[in-house]
Amino acid sequence: MKLIADIDTGIDDALTLFYLAHAQRQGQVELLGVTTVGGNVHVEQTTRNTLKVLELLELDTPVARGVDKPLLAPLNPAPFVHGDDGLGNTHLDSPGRSVIPEAADEFLLRLSREHEGELVLLTTAPLSNIAVALLRDPDLAKRLKKVVVMGGAVFTGNVSPVAEANIANDPEAAQIVFASGADLTMIGLDVTHEVYLEEPDLAPLEALDNERSAFLLKIIRFMVDAYGKLTDWPRCVLHDPLAAGVVLHPDLVRTESRHIAVEVRGELTRGMTVVDRRGRESLGEGIVQVALEVDAPRFKSAMLESLLAWAQAE
Repeated sequence: MKLIADIDTGIDDALTLFYLAHAQRQGQVELLGVTTVGGNVHVEQTTRNTLKVLELLELDTPVARGVDKPLLAPLNPAPFVHGDDGLGNTHLDSPGRSVIPEAADEFLLRLSREHEGELVLLTTAPLSNIAVALLRDPDLAKRLKKVVVMGGAVFTGNVSPVAEANIANDPEAAQIVFASGADLTMIGLDVTHEVYLEEPDLAPLEALDNERSAFLLKIIRFMVDAYGKLTDWPRCVLHDPLAAGVVLHPDLVRTESRHIAVEVRGELTRGMTVVDRRGRESLGEGIVQVALEVDAPRFKSAMLESLLAWAQAE
């Protein structure tokens, strides 16, 4: 499987890269490139974080920098969840390499032509880069084999009662992507909130007691503490890694094919993914596979396996 990941590297995006790196070593996926965008932190930092995490993973995957702000609104980063540096205030040294000369949208369009019908796109960030690429070339949607989006929700929200953070950060971009005609699966809060790490899950990493395990424990516990303060339930929710898991193992989730529109105007509902479950004909919304159930124990086990594989290799 040939894959591009579009990310805004905060903590769970970083964990996604660990998961994908392990899968690549097992021959399950070929990560052709990573594109960065402003989201959890600004794009300069998400790009720096992406390069550094790939360096830690000893991957020379190309990284293309994307846009820093949504199409029509200011960016709303989340330092309280991811830290000022996006990686739990670990403040890693600068990476030893740089981004490629192409912008994210140019890189995505080029690879979609070179690998037409083969390329899978994983997005774990605001959809600004993808919307820019689609505005330049709407046929991108037809060339992609599949798009898996971590974002949205049917029944709940996190940055508001009804809106999820990635979609809420750039609803206009999300509407462009959801209405593009791409073969799209939405991995939203309905399933990602079911997959998380709590303190007892971290015992195998704790037992390793080395530099690599210490880094993983620090970033995971930063999110655990953040969720504890926000929700009174200390845990590290595996939003973005689960979407990567579904790319490789679609049967991790049960989906329904539904029409979805993104609310871009509502005072209380901006960023809401409006999922129509009435079974009627479309009135112009995109048809999306919406994840509603997940095999959480199976994915959590795979996620921990990927982290331990890297930490034990020190």
